Amino acid sequence: MKQSIYDIKVKDIQGNEHDMSQYQGKVLLIVNTASACGFTPQYKELEALYQSYKDQGLMVLGFPCNQFGAQEKGDEEAIQSFCELNFGVSFPLFSKIEVNGDNASELFELLKQSAPGLLGSKSIKWNFTKFLVSADGNKIFRFAPKTKPSSLADEIEALL
Repeated sequence: MKQSIYDIKVKDIQGNEHDMSQYQGKVLLIVNTASACGFTPQYKELEALYQSYKDQGLMVLGFPCNQFGAQEKGDEEAIQSFCELNFGVSFPLFSKIEVNGDNASELFELLKQSAPGLLGSKSIKWNFTKFLVSADGNKIFRFAPKTKPSSLADEIEALL
């Protein structure tokens, strides 16, 4: 496993590779998302947070995942279209990933290791688990799927 979140490469929703280092110095809200989940309306609140704080240094990063209830069946083009049309999503979306198991994304492996869940659990239990990362990448906080994005405003402001 890499030492820093900034050493990891990810693919955007168009399949282009990016270094996470491009987000160094920004507060990151990283979320595993799905289009057909009971929590899918959180896209609206994630976009509102992004619009409210992007000029101060917040980046919201959405990582579609089909590991929970097969709630992200579409391909990348369908996912992007759904998010833009239904929720006006303008924050970066990435290629579909796995967050648990042998094929889990390196990014989510690091996030899970850095911020375990309830009772020290490393695995992600459902869609819309949120990780808030400080601008220096050293502090990582984990929030449950049921935690509304809007309720994270104070935590985000404290890190900006």
